[in-house]
Amino acid sequence: MSLPTETLTVLVVASLAASLLALVILALGGGRRRMREPGGPLRLDEALRTILEGQSERIARLEQAIRALAATDRRQEGLLRSSVRRVALVRYDAFEDVGGRLSFSCALLDDHGDGVVLTSINGRQDTRVYAKPVRAGGSTHNLSAEEREAIKRALQGPAEDGRAKGARARSGPGEAVSAG
Repeated sequence: MSLPTETLTVLVVASLAASLLALVILALGGGRRRMREPGGPLRLDEALRTILEGQSERIARLEQAIRALAATDRRQEGLLRSSVRRVALVRYDAFEDVGGRLSFSCALLDDHGDGVVLTSINGRQDTRVYAKPVRAGGSTHNLSAEEREAIKRALQGPAEDGRAKGARARSGPGEAVSAG
């Protein structure tokens, strides 16, 4: 089970507060017992030492857990930057005699601008699909204006957070649809 860093911080602070409260209670209550019981201070010192050692061990375990969570967080941030989070879609009419904006170019990029741009060109008789690699926002392959526009919009738009979204906004003629 892993807890968020904020939760572990709250647990450490609560543990420290409980330790301090226990010390205050023992100190206040122990002072009265010392007057009545012979050998009371010796027992109180042992009790305090035991409590403090227990709290120290708990704090050490919590600090270790926080360090482990911080390392996991750094690894996940690296993975997230390398995942597809920047998406943009440009729809258009590839041919004058075919309407309905059925052709499209879709850029699927990570935070570094690496990924792929997919293009589907729809004609009356056939449909062709192309996939071109993208590296740092560019490609070694020739890119069409629509493909360049999809890459530009993907890099400029907000990064997706991975959560499912509701209905997407529809674009009008000649507009691009950005998944952001």
